[in-house]
Amino acid sequence: MLLNASLEPLCVVSLRRAVVLVMTGKATILESEGRMLHSERAALPVPVVLSLTRYVHVPVRRAVPPTRRSVLQRDNHRCAYCGGGADTVDHVQPRSRGGRHEWTNVVAACVRCNHRKADRLLHEIGWQLSFTPRAPRWSVALGAAAARSEPSWSRYLAA
Repeated sequence: MLLNASLEPLCVVSLRRAVVLVMTGKATILESEGRMLHSERAALPVPVVLSLTRYVHVPVRRAVPPTRRSVLQRDNHRCAYCGGGADTVDHVQPRSRGGRHEWTNVVAACVRCNHRKADRLLHEIGWQLSFTPRAPRWSVALGAAAARSEPSWSRYLAA
């Protein structure tokens, strides 16, 4: 994974690109795998997390829309109401009551809680959210799925 000089996640790069960035002095290795890459004259640890040596301005990224997949990913597939496994999404303020389909109003939910809540507001049934829903900082490409595939990245992907 490649981080900006501010330690903001930028993208995932191939091993070849990571080695080129380190060898040309454009990036430094923050975490390595433990193995070494050898050439005729040099040895280099296998990079896992890199940081650019100079800050690169990144144009404002479009907001990631709250899809079922991205909401479940943000909430770690846990129901916002009971804490069990979630397999659907729910609008905290129902759309039938003027709620919008945006990150701050959509949470992961299990089918049972989603059905029990129906089109009511939380205070009407005495429920509370365990967290305040908000838009994630990561892009879909660098989300929780990437952290699961490479556990050492999770420190740098904190939402």
